[in-house]
Amino acid sequence: MYNLQQILETIHPLREKLQNHSLYDELVDLEDIKIFMDIHVFAVWDFMSLLKSLQQHLTNVQTPWTPPKHPELARFINEIVFGEESDINELGIAKSHFEMYRESMQQVGASTIEIDSFLQKIGHGESVNVALDSVNLDQGVKEFVNYTFEIIQTQEVHKIAAAFTFGREELIPDMFIGILNEIDGKNEQYTKLRYYLERHIELDGDEHGPLSLQMVSHLCGTDSQKWKEALIVTEEALTKRIDLWDTIHKAIRVKKGEFRQLV
Repeated sequence: MYNLQQILETIHPLREKLQNHSLYDELVDLEDIKIFMDIHVFAVWDFMSLLKSLQQHLTNVQTPWTPPKHPELARFINEIVFGEESDINELGIAKSHFEMYRESMQQVGASTIEIDSFLQKIGHGESVNVALDSVNLDQGVKEFVNYTFEIIQTQEVHKIAAAFTFGREELIPDMFIGILNEIDGKNEQYTKLRYYLERHIELDGDEHGPLSLQMVSHLCGTDSQKWKEALIVTEEALTKRIDLWDTIHKAIRVKKGEFRQLV
């Protein structure tokens, strides 16, 4: 039977591939950040659906209310939802982290056309896959988001928890802050993005990671089949993340190639 340590050892090559992805060498200036954000915003958005799905499974959002089966997991998920869905922005106004990210995109000059169109279609009742197909997105982005919803639709909480815990490896905030320090050292121009990144680092900290691992361990328990399925989802989710990074990397390289041709 698998356990957390075995999963971490098994996925080590995938995590290393992600951590050493060539995308990071490509992110050198504000134009690169804009392209990154144009695409990555869809991952910021679908993260919230993963989180809300976990909240539905691990807490009681129905009436009449009954106590959750796992109070410690309910507290953990509710804490993350509170921070992600109703945090305070740099002006002291309640905003979700997605909204902060979108406003940061506007401030740095990144395009929100595709994500806005997508959300409008979702708001009008279109399914995720139909809405994705109707906006101008690379296939890699569509596959990333569609995979997230395939896992959500299984309604199997240990699989959703595995995707949430292991599939959201992030190395971007520190790198972005380094770029911002170079182009906006006085912190006067790109206040929204800087605040979002610093808040992201602060909230993730050292607590959420270990608690996420405990959540997976608790949900899989002594069920060998659940551990096997958690590992499969973990490997798939990390592979999808790497594919998304490939998509962004290619988009940046294409954009730079077009610029070189113009000059």
